[in-house]
Amino acid sequence: MREVVVTGGGTGIGYAIAAAFAALGDHVTITGRRDHVLKEAAERLGAAYACFNAASPVAVSEALADLPRTVDVLVNNAGGNTNLDRRQSDELMDVAEAWWANLNANLMSAVLVTTALAPRMSKGGRVISIGSIAARGTGSGSYGAAKAAMESWTADLAAELGPKGITANIVSPGLVVDTEFFRGRLTEDGIRARVENTRNGRPGTPADVADTVLYLASAGARHVTGQVLHVNGGAYLGR
Repeated sequence: MREVVVTGGGTGIGYAIAAAFAALGDHVTITGRRDHVLKEAAERLGAAYACFNAASPVAVSEALADLPRTVDVLVNNAGGNTNLDRRQSDELMDVAEAWWANLNANLMSAVLVTTALAPRMSKGGRVISIGSIAARGTGSGSYGAAKAAMESWTADLAAELGPKGITANIVSPGLVVDTEFFRGRLTEDGIRARVENTRNGRPGTPADVADTVLYLASAGARHVTGQVLHVNGGAYLGR
């Protein structure tokens, strides 16, 4: 039985990932910032949970006591486009804060949790971070930039952890429905436009992402590291 930690595991993609590992008999710990959401999700999953802000170094340090002493798989899923929660402004301080928010939520959360748990990672462990098609020049401003920075960081992480037999990879989704990502603002026209860019004519689901994460955590992916696996129905072609 593996010890699996999934950040942002209370809903959407994170929950699907946690459920996929739990179904295999692994012991799962989910994290997030909303205690009631995590508690309910953990009860459904039969998992443990730890409530903290993954983008805060103080909060991550304080949460270590509630996280497994040994970690076999770490999934950095916490994040999202924080611009969707902000009023758009050209004031320089507002612009700076908007960029800091996305970098903190998406990049720094992964960096901090991984750095904190790396000493606990078992030999042959896996670090899997959830990226985005937005990192490949499809827009989304500071959100896309934060996910692109995650790809660069993961390349360094793979080199750093490789001698310990630990792999580091990214799963990069395109449009995924049945999540809180768009805050309920994505219209049918918006979905249709994104689906038209795919090769298989459908949006992604949390299960599509979870299954790819399971592959990277499997024995069959032991020689796969420093890579970005695109899960977007061909909307972006990694060639």
